[in-house]
Amino acid sequence: MFATIKYYLKSFLLLELLKGMSVTGRYFFSKKITVQYPEEKTPISPRFRGLHALRRYPNGEERCIGCKLCEAVCPALAITIESEERDDGTRRTTKYEIDLFKCIYCGFCEEACPVDAVVETNIFEYHFENRGENIMTKEKLLEFGDTYESQLAADRSADAPYR
Repeated sequence: MFATIKYYLKSFLLLELLKGMSVTGRYFFSKKITVQYPEEKTPISPRFRGLHALRRYPNGEERCIGCKLCEAVCPALAITIESEERDDGTRRTTKYEIDLFKCIYCGFCEEACPVDAVVETNIFEYHFENRGENIMTKEKLLEFGDTYESQLAADRSADAPYR
């Protein structure tokens, strides 16, 4: 009997509504934490993994030696590599593709690479408009590597945090 009286008093006095309105009022007058995205950007963690890139040596030669370790370690099977031996006896890739729809951005490819050829950049603002743009070819990856080489070198320096 006491429980039913308590129930009717709660519903008659609208206590739940008043509790909800107090929470709303409390946050209505507090400082807003919304970020206006294109104009404002939040800080990115040094461990953030974004768009992939292939790096080159300072003499302009691509670093990837076609060892296929990144393809073997990829848990999502997003990397496809074909390689062949050159005239001087070294092995280089003829095809290097990453399917960004399959990629889970785990960073295993970056860790497995013995020559630091494949890296994940801090770039997170990219999109696809046409079918097939999600496949990052060797040429696209090398272009990203050439464009952002100064940033990539700085991120991998000895004094950079968390690397």
